[in-house]
Amino acid sequence: MSQEYMGTAVGVKEPSRIRAAEKPLRRYAYMFLKRVFDIAVSFCGIVVLSPIFILLALIVYFSDPGPVFYRHERVGKGQKKIRIWKFRSMYINSEEIFENFTKEQKEEYYADFKLENDPRITRIGNFLRRSSLDELPQLWNIFCGDLSFVGPRPIVEEELEKYGADANKLLSVKPGLTGYWQANGRNLVNYDNGRKEMELYYIENQSVGLDTKILFQTVGAVLGGKGAQ
Repeated sequence: MSQEYMGTAVGVKEPSRIRAAEKPLRRYAYMFLKRVFDIAVSFCGIVVLSPIFILLALIVYFSDPGPVFYRHERVGKGQKKIRIWKFRSMYINSEEIFENFTKEQKEEYYADFKLENDPRITRIGNFLRRSSLDELPQLWNIFCGDLSFVGPRPIVEEELEKYGADANKLLSVKPGLTGYWQANGRNLVNYDNGRKEMELYYIENQSVGLDTKILFQTVGAVLGGKGAQ
């Protein structure tokens, strides 16, 4: 038996096995760094943006007196039910308005869980949604660990059927304030023309580099009003 063979068998791990062992370590390091980033940046954001929170809260209240924040149940990682915070963008009697929707309006809504020219949305609510300012309170969700800055957008339970056999894959990661779909089209891309595929692409290709790219793309999309609704 040659010295070279013995060295390979006893003293040196095969390259493929080394790469396989490194993957979980890279995964854990990535998730650790991501959580540290989420905690640090969300905390700083809440502190620095607190004057804007107060101003927006006053604007929302005086535009349609009632609760300033809206809390909606979504499905999070591992099918955990989470409550997402937003500035309220709809009228107080939005449920009553929905019940009076036409059949066509309800069909449009249930197709992608959005409605163009939604009559439930207040005038200031339209501005908050187009600027994404309505989602600022989700910094608290990120700080608490229900969301990450980057991930698939949190969905309502009824949307899971859109993912079919891939539903478990979707729920294997923490949802995000923004994501690959959000940064690359927002409401211009729906379930019929690629949203599902874009969300799954992110899950399969998560990395620090991709997260950084998505964050910069999101800033550009928001400032440019791309796909806003």
